[in-house]
Formats: sequence, C-alpha cells, structure tokens
Amino acid sequence: MTSSSDIDSPATVESSTGEHSGSATFRVVVLGVLVVVLLAACGTLIWLLAGRRGEADDLQSSREAVMAQTDQFMLRMGTYGPDLLDDKGQMPEYRSRVKAVITPKFATSFDQQAGTAEQLVAQAGVSRQAQIFATGVSAIDSDSATALVAGTFTDTYKKGGQQQPVPFRIEVSLVKTDGKWLIDDFTPVTGGSQ
Repeated sequence: MTSSSDIDSPATVESSTGEHSGSATFRVVVLGVLVVVLLAACGTLIWLLAGRRGEADDLQSSREAVMAQTDQFMLRMGTYGPDLLDDKGQMPEYRSRVKAVITPKFATSFDQQAGTAEQLVAQAGVSRQAQIFATGVSAIDSDSATALVAGTFTDTYKKGGQQQPVPFRIEVSLVKTDGKWLIDDFTPVTGGSQ
C-alpha cells in the first residue's frame, strides 16, 4: 500500500515538470548553437581549401606560362638559316620573333649575338635547328622566375652536310612585364667539372 506521503502533491508534479521543461529547452539551445558552430567551421574549411586550390592553380598556371615562354625563346633563338637572310645579309624576321619574347634590356645584348648568327648564315650557309627535350621551373615568384631547359642544336652547312646534334642545358631568367613572362637573360649550365 501506498501512503499519502508517497503520492506526489500537485505542487511537486508541477515543479518537476517545470525543471524538465527548462532542461529540455537548454539542451535544444545548446544543440542549435553546436550545429551553427559546426556549419560555420565546415564553411570556413571549404573556403580555405578552395582558396588554397585557387592559389595552387594560379601557381601551376604561372609555371606553365614560364615553361611555354622558355620553350618559345629557345626554339626562336636556336632556329635560323639562309631562308631568313635579306639582301643586306641580315635576318630581320629572326630578330623580331626573338625580340617578341625577351625584355628590351635583353634585346640590346641579343642584337650583338644575332650579328654573329647572321655572319655564320651569310658566309657558311649555316642552318640551325633547336629541339627541346625538357623544361622545368626551378624558382618562381609573382614577378620573376628561373627555368631550366635541355635540348639540342643541330647545324647543317651548305658545304659539309648535317653535323651531330650538340646538347645544351640552359638556365633562363624571366620577368613578368605587363602580365606577360619575358626572357631577361640566359646562361649555359655545365654538368660538373670538365
């Protein structure tokens, strides 16, 4: 049997229901806050990853532009022949296509080198063909880069035929000018002591 003291009074029932109701509301509020925090964290993570992905894509795009410009430079500088000579014994088309991918500063020294190539072509009938095997970027930032390129030059003489291909490895310095990568200088790279 139950005594009257074991039966809850209406005031006790209301009190426990009120405490239960307040506790449930508190849990719902905490759960809601946690869900909002979780969604904000997920959104931030996605935004950061997308930003990094964008930066990585931009860097890869810049690397590809540097390598393409380096290849163009080597092919344009290393390919010429008697068909480019004009009546004055110069190669104006050769000069202009190389100058299209180099800085004005570098164009000054290139003009001197082009004179030597023009003499060889005019006097010995030399044709030179460049072939690229590999190009890579060794350093890059927002406005300068260094690329390494390897390939061969094959010379053909009017009297003497085709020579054996001569391998080259060249370090090319580039600068970004008006949003375009241009060659600023180049240096032959040697492999070890000779």
